[in-house]
Amino acid sequence: MQSDNPLFADLAKLVNSAAGTFAGMGREAAEAARERFKESFGGLDFVSREEFETVRDMAAKAREEAEQLKARIAELEAKLGG
Repeated sequence: MQSDNPLFADLAKLVNSAAGTFAGMGREAAEAARERFKESFGGLDFVSREEFETVRDMAAKAREEAEQLKARIAELEAKLGG
């Protein structure tokens, strides 16, 4: 048979309530930290890896085309001058 001691029942309720309170405080702290992080870094303009690689490839292609055009101009100038 189980004894119904009100002291133990109240102590169990208190411990259970404290555990719930601490868990809630942890969730609130994590949410507050997440919000501060968003506020701090929200104004910065980050790009994704895919966007970065796409622009990098476009720049490499533009440099290659510029080098080809420089070579062609030098060839045409040599023909005009010579």
